[in-house]
Amino acid sequence: MKTYLPVVVSVAVSAALWLFGTGLHPYPGIVALAPLPVLLIASRVPRRIAFAAALVSWLAGAIPFAVYFSRTLEQPPLPTILLLGGTALTYAALITVTGTLIRRGRAGAALLTLPAGWALMEFLFSATGLFGAWWSLAYTQTEVLPLIQIAAVTGRLGICFLILLIPAAVTVLIDDRVPRQQRIRCAVGVCAVGVAVAGYGSWRLSAPAGPDSVPIALVAVAQPDDFVPVDTPEGHDMIIRVVAEVERVADHGARVVVLPEKSWRADEATLPVLAGPLTDVALRRDVHIVAGLVLSRGETSVNAAIDFPSGLVYAKQHLVAGWEAELVPGTRLAPVPGTDWAMAVCFDLDFPDLVRANRNQGASLLLVPALDFRDDHWMHSRMAVLRGVESGVGVARVAQLGDLVLSDANGRIRATAPADFTRTASVLATVTQPADPTPYARFGEWFAVLIGLMFAFTVLTTVRTRGGDDNHERAS
Repeated sequence: MKTYLPVVVSVAVSAALWLFGTGLHPYPGIVALAPLPVLLIASRVPRRIAFAAALVSWLAGAIPFAVYFSRTLEQPPLPTILLLGGTALTYAALITVTGTLIRRGRAGAALLTLPAGWALMEFLFSATGLFGAWWSLAYTQTEVLPLIQIAAVTGRLGICFLILLIPAAVTVLIDDRVPRQQRIRCAVGVCAVGVAVAGYGSWRLSAPAGPDSVPIALVAVAQPDDFVPVDTPEGHDMIIRVVAEVERVADHGARVVVLPEKSWRADEATLPVLAGPLTDVALRRDVHIVAGLVLSRGETSVNAAIDFPSGLVYAKQHLVAGWEAELVPGTRLAPVPGTDWAMAVCFDLDFPDLVRANRNQGASLLLVPALDFRDDHWMHSRMAVLRGVESGVGVARVAQLGDLVLSDANGRIRATAPADFTRTASVLATVTQPADPTPYARFGEWFAVLIGLMFAFTVLTTVRTRGGDDNHERAS
């Protein structure tokens, strides 16, 4: 008599691993184990059971994301259903195909199906969706510095591939139905990849720092919980306290001060109320100040970052659906005059193309006002950290209702502190500026082509061996 207890246990364990390995503050490493329980049964149960087990385990582990999308981000149901449902169906199909290939003794294709298929799915979501590269397993590993260095070559997709290569390799190597010679070849290949990634990561982390460094202060002053008009008493008070903080951090050597996104609201008539004091202190203390505000120009408003003393205005290019419907997106990059720095705003850093474009125009440091949603303070800041590793830039990101995070081009956190509306928070640290763009910055999403070829190989292998199902599968 058949028992489905192993299936139930596999689903429960896998769901728990997804729950703790992903989410808004995951535990690094756990996500690589999450598919393993259902992979181990996928070749030993009927395909429909394998598909259902994978689907349920992924959806159960993704419950926190559903809550985050609907309650925190207040997104309509359709995008949430498409994202979570699409990933769940894709994941279940990949698990099922992997089990089928193992049953047929096709070790190479079985090894590549899940990592290549998932990474390809992430690429397609980022290329066609509204949220850029927001959705990626890669961010779960931002604290594993030797691993994430591979993003400088492959982007985030390489990290995703490596994460899911681990459970696929374990499954193939322990299944005695796979011919021994195939298992040996797979083991050698996986070990070679692991050694190469570890070696590259260690080399990059131990490489000498560049000659140029800059002391940066991240400052978020206490403020009302809304965008403050600059010409109100509250706006004046905030300006006075910001100037005082600039004076204080300049005494400690700061050359750059970055403030949060949308701290004030101004139009062309009231902007001098803010620009005057910030320009004055910037010139007097020989610092750059990057302030975030909603700036109205005639009938349109932009989410702006302004550099003082130059007065250069950058308009946020990627606006958050729903939350910023009244704003107009910008279209131009904003290199800070006389420096190799550039400005961006919050959600911009969820789009690798924008960061690469800045890097290839010479920017080695991004100054980023931001505003988070409290719940996502860790996750969203680490997306920005990984953008820096990908393209080889330091990132100075100041998120009100989030974290102040200053990271270098290797993903090392140089300074961090929580920020909210109730108190003033600040950090100061020095970041080394790298000399050259990374391979990823130069060549972009080349790895997506490679994983596309890998996945095409697995599909062709599956189709060509379609008649090779064993008696167990036909009987079930």
